[in-house]
Amino acid sequence: MTYTIAINVMPLKDLLDPQGKAVLGGLHNLGLNNVQDVRIGKRITLQVEAADEASAIQLAEEAATKLLANQVMEHFEISIL
Repeated sequence: MTYTIAINVMPLKDLLDPQGKAVLGGLHNLGLNNVQDVRIGKRITLQVEAADEASAIQLAEEAATKLLANQVMEHFEISIL
């Protein structure tokens, strides 16, 4: 069976996010001063052929751990779409 998997990769909360800070400054320049913080990440979707959901998630977790996320600076979340 084919599963569509989403992997959301975000910088760790303790690390500075320069891109997020730049976007926050731009939003404030536009008058959107109620926005207090911005974190920029990435979303990766995979089409996975697997026997079941658990196997599909396991494959996605392996891909994220080995290649898609730098675990020193980022964390990731996996969901099936």
